Amino acid sequence: MLHNLFIGELAARLSNRQISSVELTRHFLARIDRFNPALNAFITLTAERALKDAADADARIASGERGPLLGIPLIHKDIFCTDGVKTSCGSRMLDNFVAPYDATVVARLRAAGTVMLGKSNMDEFAMGSSNETSYYGPVQNPWDVTKVPGGSSGGSAAATAARMAPFATGTDTGGSIRQPAALTGVTGLKPTYGRVSRYGMIAFASSLDQAGVFARSAGDAAAVLQVMAGYDPRDSTSVDVAVPDYSKDISKPLKGLKIGLLREFFEGLEPRNAALIEEALNIYTGLGAETREVSLPHLPLSVPTYYVVAPAECSSNLSRFDGVRFGYRCSNPQDLMDLYKRSRGEGFGAEVKRRIMTGTYVLSAGYFDAYYLKAQKARRLITDDFRSAFEKVDLVIGPTTPTPAFDIGAKMNDPVLMYLNDIYTIGANLAGLPGVSVPCGFVEGLPMGLQLIGPHFAEAVLLNAAHQYQQATDWHKHAPRGYE
Repeated sequence: MLHNLFIGELAARLSNRQISSVELTRHFLARIDRFNPALNAFITLTAERALKDAADADARIASGERGPLLGIPLIHKDIFCTDGVKTSCGSRMLDNFVAPYDATVVARLRAAGTVMLGKSNMDEFAMGSSNETSYYGPVQNPWDVTKVPGGSSGGSAAATAARMAPFATGTDTGGSIRQPAALTGVTGLKPTYGRVSRYGMIAFASSLDQAGVFARSAGDAAAVLQVMAGYDPRDSTSVDVAVPDYSKDISKPLKGLKIGLLREFFEGLEPRNAALIEEALNIYTGLGAETREVSLPHLPLSVPTYYVVAPAECSSNLSRFDGVRFGYRCSNPQDLMDLYKRSRGEGFGAEVKRRIMTGTYVLSAGYFDAYYLKAQKARRLITDDFRSAFEKVDLVIGPTTPTPAFDIGAKMNDPVLMYLNDIYTIGANLAGLPGVSVPCGFVEGLPMGLQLIGPHFAEAVLLNAAHQYQQATDWHKHAPRGYE
């Protein structure tokens, strides 16, 4: 079936004119019609535009043009501005906002000939770990619709897992690509901070947010990152570093690769989860990699550090946010309280308000030094720990999440318990490092993820390690029952 083919296989069929992009697009639109009502993975469908773009891709192919993504359908997380299409960020506040331009990620993928099927559901303003804070309702996990898909990019993850598109874009502020990728059994790649442009991506925490990709394999993720990556002068956080060919050495043998076992990731880890990681380590050893234990002594500070830094940046960002419905612009974080009053009942949701309140508090007079400044110092210590580790190893390995997907509603009334879902992913964001989650097995019939983290701009190394693992296993080929 077409939906079980990887991107390279689909590209080959399109190139050889065995199928057309229009046929492929119709196939995925039919799957969306069939499966999305149960999953709620989409906010906006763009079927008419998709078929037009597919016809344009077919014309480009007929003229002799070829490309790894030409004619391939995709889904964009609804945090990326898309010219002429609603961009809601999962919030009622932006329910009527139609973006007047494309985000750089969108523009680059569109120029490569991809076909946008629609915009995926997400936690409101990317604030959440379960995709339950969306104004448009929670997303269900295709492995078990009573479970969450993870967040904030849960719609993109669920849609990719359910084979409603070959790949999808996402964003990762504290784990919002890797965590839902693990909980839905797909590959999720968060690049180095600054590797992919943030222009046109609505900010949650500007020093942490990074665009990335959901796909069914590391090979597919490499093909997508190749198009997304690169310097963008319109983004002040974009880094002008040459983009390597991510697919060139993806099949390189792993002999001599040094993998670090993060001691802090294994302390108190649930035994069944630990067993999956140990099994993965045995596979890597069999592939020629070397393993050694490393320590990040300040990593336990990552969760409290993140939940000071991220809400503070959120509060600062939204203090400059023009309320689309209310015609009101805040001049400072404290003025957001007035915005709450004006938007009561139709503005921000509870989780957004909670984080803005936290951010406003830690930025206020008398508390800045006690909380925000100390958090930034802790962030530097965590970054230095990673730097020291990478003097000894090429990458570090551990679980992506502490548990498999949990019940919808189970943690909504306990913010601390909810925030701990990102305990293994936050550190990479604080340090600006690239990370990838790949499926590594099941616990109680639900997928679990293996996380690899590398030094800055080491995406090629991570993708090579992830690809070789997937060549030796078939966890990434498993589909949820009923979605095969």
